[in-house]
Amino acid sequence: MPSTTPFDDITKTMKESLAKLSPGVSQEALAPVMDNLKAWSELIQAQAQTAQAAMAETVESFKNIKEPTAAVESVKALAERNMEMTVQNLKAVSALGFAQFQTNVDALQKVHPAPDAFAPVAKGLKDAALKMEDALERTMDKGRTAVKTGSKKARS
Repeated sequence: MPSTTPFDDITKTMKESLAKLSPGVSQEALAPVMDNLKAWSELIQAQAQTAQAAMAETVESFKNIKEPTAAVESVKALAERNMEMTVQNLKAVSALGFAQFQTNVDALQKVHPAPDAFAPVAKGLKDAALKMEDALERTMDKGRTAVKTGSKKARS
């Protein structure tokens, strides 16, 4: 009859694992996470600065408008510019997300117990992500085109 309980086995495993854990190992494991967070932070900061500059430019352009028709045209131009900036921002966000996904799949394959067996799964995941990214980009381009077409029809 065994003299240990499942709790004893878990405790032993945890003690053995903790002995292998070091600050260097922890930092190494967290480095990709920190890199991903840094990339998102930089992207958000760049997009916020671009939006702030566009808003300042818009405020300045409205200061010089005297006629109602000029104001309407300025608002239309602003809407088109905002749509373009939104599409660019969404494309940058999706590109970063998909790139990080690809990197994470590579990292998972690297540490997988059977990397050769996981390789077809990794390839399938990466191929699916590429198709999703392409579909998303085409959808955004169609949306941008539809807005431009609608804007041109409204002017006519």
